[in-house]
Amino acid sequence: MEDIFRRSNRLKIANALLALGLAATMGAAAAADAPRVKFSTTAGDIVVEVYPDKAPKTVDNFLKYVNAKHYDGTIFHRVIDNFMIQGGGYDGKYNEKVTRPPVQHEGREALAKGGPKNVVGTLAMARTNDPNSATSQFFINVKDNPSLDPALIPAGDPVAKFEYRGRVYENVPRAELMNAAQLYGYTVFGKVVSGMDVVEKIKITPTGNGGPFQSDVPKTPIVITSATVLK
Repeated sequence: MEDIFRRSNRLKIANALLALGLAATMGAAAAADAPRVKFSTTAGDIVVEVYPDKAPKTVDNFLKYVNAKHYDGTIFHRVIDNFMIQGGGYDGKYNEKVTRPPVQHEGREALAKGGPKNVVGTLAMARTNDPNSATSQFFINVKDNPSLDPALIPAGDPVAKFEYRGRVYENVPRAELMNAAQLYGYTVFGKVVSGMDVVEKIKITPTGNGGPFQSDVPKTPIVITSATVLK
């Protein structure tokens, strides 16, 4: 019986290691297949990879803007050191570019699939207070910003208890939590793989007012001269 028990344990361990190996291989394959986009800017080049397996609608939306040359000639119009740099919506004269209809928010789905959070170097969609309002604008986190992460709603209806951004929710109907705008966070769909030194340079550029904005606009415009899909 002892030998059988030992063999059984060895088999379980071997199966577990095999499963881990397969998961690691699949993860590596997904990373290898991740499309990459190069932003050539007046501050240098930034290369990002995006994750269609985590946020398919968001990535498709982003790549369509890239392929349509929407980002060419746009500026980083909002730069906040110790927070993020944002661009993709305005040209060098602060004219807002025409966009397609908004993309559905996928922040929770991406996070639930193991996608990245809003940490240094990740790429996320900018939006208004409406979670489903993202179009072309994006931002790159220059610090860890957990306050921007979506809330993953625990099981149950009503949801017994969970905490998000310092607030405790108890016995709240599930639909109410799922539809609460303050719990959506921001959809992270990629990360910088090359050019973080350029991002670091951009984040500390002197800012002030510009165009319709009262603050946080680089005094020397930082222009995306081109955005190109590398693979």
